[in-house]
This record gives sequence, C-alpha cells and structure tokens, in this order.
Amino acid sequence: MAFRSLFIAHAPDADKEIHRSVIDTGMYQLFSVVVKNQEEAVEASADFVKRKNIDSILLCPGFRHSDVAEIAKTVGSNIAVAVARGDGPGSKVSQEALKREGYFTKRGKD
Repeated sequence: MAFRSLFIAHAPDADKEIHRSVIDTGMYQLFSVVVKNQEEAVEASADFVKRKNIDSILLCPGFRHSDVAEIAKTVGSNIAVAVARGDGPGSKVSQEALKREGYFTKRGKD
C-alpha cells in the first residue's frame, strides 16, 4: 500500500476538474489539484480523502491559518495537514511573480 499525499494550490483561472495530476512511484502517490478558492479546496480535500484514502494534505503558501484549520476540521484528525512556507526573501520573489501574473485581480492575467 502506498503513502498518499494531496497537494493543493490556488490559481484564479483554475478548473479543479482539469488542473490535476498524479505521480505514482508504487510506494508513494502524490496527487495535485489547483483550485480557484477556499470552497473548492475544502471540497477537493474531502473528495480525495474519501475516494483516494489520502494520508496527508500539503497546502500552498497562499492558504491562511483559518483556511488550514477549516480543511483540517473537514478531513478529521487522522489526516496530516501541512502548509508549504518559504523564507522572507523567497516569499517576496514569489509575491512579485504572482502579482505580475495577475493573481490578485479577479480575472487573472489577460
């Protein structure tokens, strides 16, 4: 049986049914899905736990503490929930790239 992990990221133009992938080494399965918002993240978390027996969920740095708590509550205490965080300089570089690509507008990049 493989260890199964789900990575969730945000993008304003994401389609959670299309923007997903899986890497399977045999002993490790890494699922990924890109969502538009917190509601979709919660839905995806619950769905993957139910259908794929996920052991852990890794969230991109864009998730707020309250978002993480909501996902953890939704999936229960038997699923590890973690957040990928960078250092100050790296976060600044990422923030500028996201800004350049239109992540902070409603429409995203034209």
